Amino acid sequence: MGVTVDVHQVFQYPFEQVVACFLRKYPNPMDKNVISVETVEEKKDESTGLIYRKRIAICQNVVPEILRKVSILKVPDIQLEEESWLSLQKRNMAIRSHCLTWTQYASLREESVFRESVENPNWTEFIQRGRISITGAGFLNCILETFASAFLRQGAQKGIRIMEMLLKEQCGSPLVE
Repeated sequence: MGVTVDVHQVFQYPFEQVVACFLRKYPNPMDKNVISVETVEEKKDESTGLIYRKRIAICQNVVPEILRKVSILKVPDIQLEEESWLSLQKRNMAIRSHCLTWTQYASLREESVFRESVENPNWTEFIQRGRISITGAGFLNCILETFASAFLRQGAQKGIRIMEMLLKEQCGSPLVE
């Protein structure tokens, strides 16, 4: 079956500032679930200027204790892989991320874009679609998908709040025009 979560946000800051803030966002005391983020690959295509990055995030397992009675859910940490393609020329960054933990039972994929806003070239639009699908857990599939959907929705909103706070701290008040 699966569930999908869509997020849309306009940051009233220039693209370059938003992307720089995103790349430094974690770890952060406002979200203690993200333990570490490590860039494992980075390369620039000299002909196009496109910058490719692959990062691995280690996050605390946030599955409720009652569900961790199921042995496959009893892991301390969860690994996520994020790939991004940044074009400063086009003022666009595409991001794909997926969970590396529990791949035989669950699929968690997010696709995101940061791009110059059509409303105002000094603003940045953020669009994200997350999809979670659980298999192989029998009657727990639906319960786990419901939990994962709520967690993904809350996590997206928390991520936006963190970005807004970091942008304000690092760049000052938003550009309202």
